[in-house]
Amino acid sequence: MAATDHQPPAAHDDDLVLAPRLRDLRQAAGLTLESAASRAGLSAAHLSRLESGLRQPSLPVLLGLARMYGTTVSDLLGETAGEPDPIVRGADAAAVPAGGWTYWRAGGNGRAMQALRLHIPAGAQRALVRVHPGEEWLYVTGGTLDLTLGERTHTLAPGDSAHFDSLVPHQLAAAGGSGADVLFMHTLMQSETSALCVGAPSARTTAALPAAHRTATPRGDRS
Repeated sequence: MAATDHQPPAAHDDDLVLAPRLRDLRQAAGLTLESAASRAGLSAAHLSRLESGLRQPSLPVLLGLARMYGTTVSDLLGETAGEPDPIVRGADAAAVPAGGWTYWRAGGNGRAMQALRLHIPAGAQRALVRVHPGEEWLYVTGGTLDLTLGERTHTLAPGDSAHFDSLVPHQLAAAGGSGADVLFMHTLMQSETSALCVGAPSARTTAALPAAHRTATPRGDRS
């Protein structure tokens, strides 16, 4: 389903960094707006609004763009500085809201994988199906989480974890009214296959998937 336009919100500091960063990365990769949007599973108009700072991306969209450009969400938001530091202090990990979720960086930049702490409120992005290359690992620290892998839904409680191939269509949603708190790790893809999107695959990327890994367009807004 196409995203519904809203009046643009007031600009945040993250938006002022993100919009030109997205545009610079696309131009450095030699991609047109249309080709970059197709690889990310977005419309050209949607990506144009992101690059202009007129729209705030959800966390899954940020993850998809980071994978496509071979970088991290932290780098997109301008948090990269100097050599990667192996230590992340709790006081230095700022909360970043995106698409109804809140995340905190939990690992160093410039690595082959990215680590995040997530809070997923009840009802947020429940209909969003993700399909992309790589692996994901998560560990529930609070609340309960519904993790759907393919056709099967697993309810995870604190102390439960999951490690899976992220080409398997998957959904994350809070199972209870208090939301879910999750430690989350995913690999960063820097090959052509990273063009597979987070969210509903475009027609081009769906054709590249094995039949067992294809998924229908999710219900609800992908933004």
